[in-house]
Amino acid sequence: MKTLSKLPVRRWWYLMPIIFITYSLAYLDRANYGFAAAAGIENDLGITKGTASLIGALFFLGYFFFQVPGAMYAVKRSVRKMIFFSLILWGFCAAATGFVSNIPTLMAIRFTLGIVEAAVMPAMLIYISNWFTKSERSRANTFLILGNPVTVLWMSIVSGYLIQAWGWREMFIIEGIPAVLWAFCWWALVRDKPSEATWLSEEEKQTLQQAMDSEQTTIKPVRNYGEAMRSRNVIMLCAVHALWSIGVYGFMMWMPSILKNAAQMDIVSVGWLAAVPYLAAICLMLVVSWLSDKLQNRKLFIWPLLLIAGVAFFGSWMLGTQAFWLSYALLVIAAACMYAPYGPFFALIPELLPRNVSGVSMGLINSFGALGAFIGAWLVGYLNGITGGPGASYTFMATALFASVVLMYCVRAPGETTRGALQTNKAAG
Repeated sequence: MKTLSKLPVRRWWYLMPIIFITYSLAYLDRANYGFAAAAGIENDLGITKGTASLIGALFFLGYFFFQVPGAMYAVKRSVRKMIFFSLILWGFCAAATGFVSNIPTLMAIRFTLGIVEAAVMPAMLIYISNWFTKSERSRANTFLILGNPVTVLWMSIVSGYLIQAWGWREMFIIEGIPAVLWAFCWWALVRDKPSEATWLSEEEKQTLQQAMDSEQTTIKPVRNYGEAMRSRNVIMLCAVHALWSIGVYGFMMWMPSILKNAAQMDIVSVGWLAAVPYLAAICLMLVVSWLSDKLQNRKLFIWPLLLIAGVAFFGSWMLGTQAFWLSYALLVIAAACMYAPYGPFFALIPELLPRNVSGVSMGLINSFGALGAFIGAWLVGYLNGITGGPGASYTFMATALFASVVLMYCVRAPGETTRGALQTNKAAG
């Protein structure tokens, strides 16, 4: 009989490219608005600074409201079907942005794009938890979330050239088409569960299922979704992700504009500079996810990195435009440390909750991340507009990250709970 150690290579090589490409396309079609903003979409449509920040953030409002319903559908019905239709719809929405001629239409498209992409992240996390064991999950999650910085890395360069060659309208159209085409590849390649896969032997399916089932025996049962969502850890993780996302998405949405204003560069140069923080993020994410799985200590690779990111943001603000390159280097550090903890963070959730509620709980936690993203994308843009510089927004993002550090430190991880119980039993004895 084949052991579980023989399975990972087959699953990693088959599933990870599919998962990575799918989430990359989702991230491409939500993040390219920042380059359109730097390229003049506001002037072309007559958008004020306050309205611009709201439009940039509307995606996350739609994303917030439909996370949990999407996760419930993925758990009860099919990740495969939901992602297929989402790919087609968000590709059309993204391409349609290139045809807008007024502000209300642009607002409606951004909000709709958030709705159709809402369940992608929790559905993918649910999918990974069905195919990968506890000792693999941080790395698997990281390959999913690598779609974020890797996409922004190449998008920062490609979008700059597309805008320079044609314009922001053509950029949206060209970058929306791949999602529609990929939908049919997804449908042909993906199956919801290992038991449905034709590329695994029966022995491999049974071994993998036994490993998944054995993990559930060590997790305290939870009766229903309501009980899970009221639990202390879920509430705290919702708050952590919201505060963390303020920093991540405030940075992602407005970094091109901040760099362009600070250094007075052309859009292609901005694209190259904006790509570097995401290259650093990719490298650190891979190292952190490997260490997290090896040491099986998730918290150790979450709150310390968020603390460093907050300090780097604050330092960048202190330096200001007087030392642009040093300030920029601190932004690179901040980006790397904000992205690196995602793998351990989402690996922690299935270790805290049983399978019957962990998927929807991930949807809830990610929805609060979307709420934080809305606040970050809107308020960072607003602060940049009314103050004429990034100083206030850097301080705001750093403060949010510091608050997430405090809350994450207070989350009770499985190992800590066990140690606390042993200490209590010893004291009672």
